[in-house]
Amino acid sequence: MENVTLRVKGMSCNHCVKAVEGSVGALDGVQEVKVDLQAGTVDVAFDASKVTLDQIKETIDDQGYEVE
Repeated sequence: MENVTLRVKGMSCNHCVKAVEGSVGALDGVQEVKVDLQAGTVDVAFDASKVTLDQIKETIDDQGYEVE
């Protein structure tokens, strides 16, 4: 299991939290997703044999947020 913290721009409300946590959490291999609006970060625990970091970043981008 890998853990990563991503800096994400554009998240400002509870809708943002639900959009990111829901979309990333739906990926096969993602075990846990936690958004911290104050810090502008997304913590993700995932199985690298099932999903790549690039796929996670792309999913966040698809929701309209920018991964730094």
